[in-house]
Amino acid sequence: MTRSPDVLIDRYDAALFDLDGVLYLGPDAVPGAPEAVNGLQQHDVRVGFVTNNAARTPKVVAEQLRGFGITCDEQDVVTSAQAGARVLFDRFGAGARVLAVGGDGLHQALSDFGLVAVLSADDHPVAVIQGYDPEMSWEMITEAALAIRRGALWVATNTDPTRPTDRGLVPGNGAAVAAVRTAVETDPLVAGKPERPLLEETVRRLGSKRPIFVGDRIDTDIAGAGNLDMDSMLVMTGAHGPVQLFSAIGVERPTHIGLNAGDLLAEERRARGTGEDRIAVGSIEAYLDHQGLRLSRRPGDDELMDAVWAATRLCWQCADAELPTDAFDLADELTNRVRAVLGD
Repeated sequence: MTRSPDVLIDRYDAALFDLDGVLYLGPDAVPGAPEAVNGLQQHDVRVGFVTNNAARTPKVVAEQLRGFGITCDEQDVVTSAQAGARVLFDRFGAGARVLAVGGDGLHQALSDFGLVAVLSADDHPVAVIQGYDPEMSWEMITEAALAIRRGALWVATNTDPTRPTDRGLVPGNGAAVAAVRTAVETDPLVAGKPERPLLEETVRRLGSKRPIFVGDRIDTDIAGAGNLDMDSMLVMTGAHGPVQLFSAIGVERPTHIGLNAGDLLAEERRARGTGEDRIAVGSIEAYLDHQGLRLSRRPGDDELMDAVWAATRLCWQCADAELPTDAFDLADELTNRVRAVLGD
């Protein structure tokens, strides 16, 4: 496949995708996401599917993605349960007894690494691994706390406090981890985003040398990539948008932004300085004057992300001093425009 320096994905050899908010929202595919993923695969780009959800097995996740029309094999899916099992395998080796506090995805991951799942602190586990399970019982939380207090290493697949559902946000694995933490005197090792193990496992699986990670959350997806010095792209189809972008710091700052995953196959969006306190992307310029943060003109729908990126980069440039007082008024306006374009 001929590569072009102007097409964003041609700078990378693999694309790693967060799932909920990037490829699907609840029971429905994000519009254009299947076409984007399949287009990348036709472009000879390796694709990995990454999830903090430890409850489901990779087989179940792959079946869901194929149901949306996304070409996906089971081995293309990497879960935080697998990342946590890798941490335990590297530490203790095959045959180690591990108290499994979680669902099918967690038990399958332990089995795949040759680890022995037990259900009681009295079984003398060397470690506890805790992942999301919609059937989580108080009994299992109690067993986890007892084992940890007796010296077992504690690994949490992730600490997301909530999880999205079609009824709204509900408690996530982080809520159950917090319940255990009230009864023990240590913090868990965390396998999922934004910590390193999950993305490290995905890169290992793909054999990638220069991947890009695509996500919809600043605090988990983009920060997770940043913790590995991995380039990232924030898309506007999920949880976060201009408001979070404007105030992002450090590893929370994405390398690129896109309206959706399809922007990986578009020309790279480049920011350029055009004067003091002035940054342009495409034909849209963001600048500061005595009235605050402004755009050179109202962008059309096809220029909207240029405007977001120009304003974002200017906010980052000003962050060490002080953001303009009206910056988030512009962020709210751009957020509403983005949602309108996406049809929300």
